[in-house]
Amino acid sequence: MADRTPPLGVEELTSLVESGEIDTVVLAFPDMQGRLQGKRFAARFFLDEVLAHGTEGCNYLLAVDTEMNTVDGYEMSSWDRGYGDFAMHADLSTLRRVPWNDGTAMLIADLAWNDASPVVAAPRQILRRQLDRLAELGYTAHVGTELEFIVFKDTYEQAWDAGYKNLTPANQYNIDYSVLGTGRIEPLLRRIRNDMAAAGLIVESAKGECNPGQHEIVFRYDEALVTCDQHAIYKTGAKEIAAQEGVSLTFMAKFNEREGNSCHIHLSLQSIDEPGTNVMAGTADDPGGMSPVMRHFLAGQLAALRDFSLLYAPNINSYKRFQPGSFAPTAAAWGYDNRTCALRVVGHGRSMRFENRLPGGDVNPHLAVAGLVAAGLYGIEQKLELPEECTGNAYTGEYEHVPTTLREAAELWENSPIAKAAFGDEVVAHYRNMARVELDAFDAAVTDWELRRSFERL
Repeated sequence: MADRTPPLGVEELTSLVESGEIDTVVLAFPDMQGRLQGKRFAARFFLDEVLAHGTEGCNYLLAVDTEMNTVDGYEMSSWDRGYGDFAMHADLSTLRRVPWNDGTAMLIADLAWNDASPVVAAPRQILRRQLDRLAELGYTAHVGTELEFIVFKDTYEQAWDAGYKNLTPANQYNIDYSVLGTGRIEPLLRRIRNDMAAAGLIVESAKGECNPGQHEIVFRYDEALVTCDQHAIYKTGAKEIAAQEGVSLTFMAKFNEREGNSCHIHLSLQSIDEPGTNVMAGTADDPGGMSPVMRHFLAGQLAALRDFSLLYAPNINSYKRFQPGSFAPTAAAWGYDNRTCALRVVGHGRSMRFENRLPGGDVNPHLAVAGLVAAGLYGIEQKLELPEECTGNAYTGEYEHVPTTLREAAELWENSPIAKAAFGDEVVAHYRNMARVELDAFDAAVTDWELRRSFERL
């Protein structure tokens, strides 16, 4: 990653701590689900001790289920291994203020074992490895994520007590692009935008979406690791701000039978030797304005799409989005500005890029972008040829289908030679086990759907 000025420098932090303006520092890392896990430190202690030496966290944080239950099957962490610690080292390039929490600053941590070796199954480390591979070819990845959420007038506690039923959405009807509809909750949207800007994120826009209460706030694209870190910070911050405002919001992929929450990911490549040069942009003689590098990179996306679906759709609920005619993809196809395809090519010249439309709002951005980069590298290394584009309705075309269940995606991931070559056996096994844990829990659960259909009538 190129040198960059962090949103907040250590000298400035020290001055703010000495003046009493900052009294708390959060050090956190993204876990398997993309959530920020870590500690809050007294700011003075952070500067005196943690900044130079790091801190520790229980290694079960990368070996639990969504509800933080200890589970078996993880090589790196278990009762047999004693649930020891890994080290958390602050990445100073991520230092920033947290405007929605008074007197608070935050940093993202990298994880290492006691011998200083990296924790290879950590999402941030997985992404770093793929970006290093990309850099060996002379490229950097630039990424933008478009994350949707649904806002409810109920607090998180009220939603919990209600069993997440009969909640009141912030809007009662489809407000896609509606200025009137977004105006209904502009105080919340404005606070999220402004607080994120004060935390160093560059806000682009906010718009309404189709599901009642559904909205999207978009931030400017950046280097891949920066975007993924900011995505995790934004997601945590938006929930905290909503709670402070007495409402709730959800990023789950499919809250109800209507439109799900998507997280479309845009990616382009730039030259390390010529910063700002988009190597995906072709010449007038290149088909579709795409360079040979982009064509190979995009062909790799198609080749690995099904195998890597676990990285793009990591939860049982994720697969409920993939319905025909829903603007969520079902076909492993690509097309120019075609929203029925899983892969959509957009832009031209300096803005040439592609969009992966599989991920939902529940995606772990570090894992998803690692998948995009690894798939593209596979396409470049194998010099894969790009098939013909889809010019019509991909939902009704004869294309391979996106996996329809987490079980199918996990089996494809586990048996994928592309995944094993790109990520290594340890990472493949770790995230296969994550899927197994979720599937076992779901298979043992008695759902509302079963009760409604079976209690009296069967």
